[in-house]
Amino acid sequence: MYDNLCKYLIEQFPEDFATWLLGETIALAELSPKELSNEPIRADSLILLQGPDIILHVEFQTRPDPKMGQRMADYFLRVHRKFPNKRMHQVVVYLQKTNSPLVKENKFKAGKMQHGFNVVRLWEKPIEDFLESPGLLPLALLSQTSDSVEQAEEAQQLEVLRRVAQRIELIPDQETRANLNAATAVFAGLKLKPELVFRILRSKTMEESAVYQEILRQGEQRGIEKGLREGRQKGRQEGRIGILRQIIPFLQGFGVPIEPLLKFVGITLAELNLEEEQAEKD
Repeated sequence: MYDNLCKYLIEQFPEDFATWLLGETIALAELSPKELSNEPIRADSLILLQGPDIILHVEFQTRPDPKMGQRMADYFLRVHRKFPNKRMHQVVVYLQKTNSPLVKENKFKAGKMQHGFNVVRLWEKPIEDFLESPGLLPLALLSQTSDSVEQAEEAQQLEVLRRVAQRIELIPDQETRANLNAATAVFAGLKLKPELVFRILRSKTMEESAVYQEILRQGEQRGIEKGLREGRQKGRQEGRIGILRQIIPFLQGFGVPIEPLLKFVGITLAELNLEEEQAEKD
């Protein structure tokens, strides 16, 4: 889910990310990984954008990957082979705070070969970096919090979420607001309980947003993939139920009607074991 949300943000707001990651405002267009090689390439978290003389390669990660350096070197060579006259800027953005030394690694060595790349740990970046650009707003809650001992961490995060919500409400376009609200809620879920997020973020147009539609698509796809792996229809149904158990409370918190979704997938609230929770909320 986080991979696709990050892809959505950077593809919809390329100039915001160019200014943040490159330090310059330039026009960037999406570059498909398929253009680099006929060989298989891992594209689930790979984001490539190109400008007149530059390629921006960004990877968003929720957890450390011991093979990240090797992947970055591999992608660099593929891009260089295809676009030898363009400079390449590579960034790994880690979303969740961790003490793993892997998130500090920014080089890959193999024999005499050495390749370097950039690393951004969001929890070390000041909040102000994310509050002035619409495309970066959903990431603000994952940035650096105050060191003040007088304010609990949860209270600080709620205050940041309020500031983000206020800025999103100033955006004129309704669809953009709905998408950014949904993306912000998902990322906020990495730091806060859903009920706290729902108190601040509300959107009646959530079901019309691209982010909402992507959540539905992922739920369907996960069910299909599990069914294929197990070779029986039960896998598909179990996959749907599993993802819906996560999604339904999220949607209910925003006041989004869930009946059309349940009817579409052919599952009842009772089958999700969420009937009692719904009754309590009613």
